[in-house]
Amino acid sequence: MPLLIKNARIITSTEDYAADVYCSGEAIDRIEKNIDPRSVGSAEVIDATGKYLFPGFIDPHVHVYLPFMGTYAKDTWDSASRAALVGGTTTLIEMICPGKNDEPRDAFNTWLAKAQGAASCDYTFHMGVTRFDPSAEKQFREIVQRGITSFKVFLAYKGALGVDDRELFHTLRLARELGVVVTAHCENETLVAELQSQLLAQGKTGPEWHEPSRPPRVEAEGVHHLMTFAELTGAEVYVVHTSCDEAVNEALRAVSRGVRAHIEVVLPHLILDKSFAEKPGFEGAKYVMSPPLRDRHQADRLWNHLRSRAVATVGTDHAPFDFESQKIMGKPPASDFTRIPNGIPSVENRVDLLYTHGVCTGRIDLHTFVDCASTRAARIFGLKGKGAIAVGADADLVVYDPHHRGRISAKTHQMATDYSAFEGWEIKGRASVVTVRGQVMARDGKFVGKPGAGRLVTRS
Repeated sequence: MPLLIKNARIITSTEDYAADVYCSGEAIDRIEKNIDPRSVGSAEVIDATGKYLFPGFIDPHVHVYLPFMGTYAKDTWDSASRAALVGGTTTLIEMICPGKNDEPRDAFNTWLAKAQGAASCDYTFHMGVTRFDPSAEKQFREIVQRGITSFKVFLAYKGALGVDDRELFHTLRLARELGVVVTAHCENETLVAELQSQLLAQGKTGPEWHEPSRPPRVEAEGVHHLMTFAELTGAEVYVVHTSCDEAVNEALRAVSRGVRAHIEVVLPHLILDKSFAEKPGFEGAKYVMSPPLRDRHQADRLWNHLRSRAVATVGTDHAPFDFESQKIMGKPPASDFTRIPNGIPSVENRVDLLYTHGVCTGRIDLHTFVDCASTRAARIFGLKGKGAIAVGADADLVVYDPHHRGRISAKTHQMATDYSAFEGWEIKGRASVVTVRGQVMARDGKFVGKPGAGRLVTRS
């Protein structure tokens, strides 16, 4: 059904104005000061008086299907996409994480099959590179031809997902040739492995020791390492989930030398700190992620980098594991923090908590909010038609109610996990209406769309 949004205050990464928006199909047809409902026939009319109209939000870093630490993430594409849409996110970019011995083509087809027919929002992927040899290279070229124009490498997880320096060099060189962006998890895998062994040998086994095993300097060294390789190959890189000032500054120094680099932070590093992972009774396991939560002052510095737009995007690194059946894998008798599945489920809460703790507190303005949560990801990753409100752009729209007040709870969230990292937290604002390509998919905290209507977004 055609859609007419009346009396909207349209907010983009650069503009703030009042207008009506009309969509007859999947794209925006008209943006005008006053569109007469009688001129558009049977269109559904949504009154956005007193509300914002944002472009659909994009989460550039999620895990949905994820084998990890001997278990699997709890969400399916059905639950994860419903959660995303209820929270105002209309496009997800998932990380494909093949094992060392997996064929890249098989991994791509596996991840794609999990999303096709199940995702209700639009989606695309970062193709994981966990090994590089002539056979893998041929398959990566094929996958890029299929419209996946970003890779993912891990400079962590030694012996599992991590690549060595030879593989990193050849991945970046191929990416430079193909015009592909390389996203990277940056830590020094050897230092992490040695620090973990040292702490465990000292009997330091609880979740509170996860952060000391991966301190800021270890992350900063990983960023420095990536930037050296990017500079020498000319590749374009994107540092995922930077958690500390030291890591951001390593990337900024490289940018000042002409390296083509983008910086991502994720929601948990902005609003949580390491004291959450130190909660008693193994509750801290709920907050174990990598890189880990840091000292409170690090979050303040990340907000400053976000406000200046030195940080390009805010994702989630959504990695949903249950507490009662999965996070406790590191609990006695195992007594080993390295066995706790990493990740904090947050795809549903990103937009509202970023608005509440960013815009409402004055840390960032509305334009930066849209830029980091939607527009910049669309530009970096070639999501044509996404992240904008303009004639011809995809009709991915979020009517947002800044007057809503509510609280987060695992009892009401759409995600499949048995806990929320933000249980009881207040939100100031909520998506009132969410559309994907002109179809209403969520209203006032409820999924109302056609299940499985999401599409793979191919990129050139």
